[in-house]
Amino acid sequence: MSTMTNTSTKNLVDTAAANGSFKTFGKAIERAGMSDTLRGVGPFTVFAPTDAAFDKLPAGKLENLFKPENKEELVSILNYHVVSGRKTMADIGKSETAKTVNGQSAPIMLTNDRVSIDGARVTSADIGSSNGVIHGIDKVNIPTKQ
Repeated sequence: MSTMTNTSTKNLVDTAAANGSFKTFGKAIERAGMSDTLRGVGPFTVFAPTDAAFDKLPAGKLENLFKPENKEELVSILNYHVVSGRKTMADIGKSETAKTVNGQSAPIMLTNDRVSIDGARVTSADIGSSNGVIHGIDKVNIPTKQ
């Protein structure tokens, strides 16, 4: 697959914001209070659901997750999209699972040179940042344990 695009001087949060297709993910990170972590040293690998992926959630689900009383669940879901370390698509394609920051492993499948994590297809890979890498995915993954 592609090699890492420019290792940007922007951190993960700012890189996602600059990309333009991760607006909802950025809002979710802010609401969950995870901005400082993802702006920190890292490195992290983030499987960021695109705005279109968030649009696929059942009606009202996102609004519900954004309520202050559901912050813990939102953090758990977002942490299920984060892996410690800087993992390129080439690294991920060699694995069968990814140990997420929320503690649960997400299954990885390689089908016809297409990588998916817990059923979400990687739609944009190896978006480099100063403290990690972002891979855009086409669905919001929900961990079985929250």
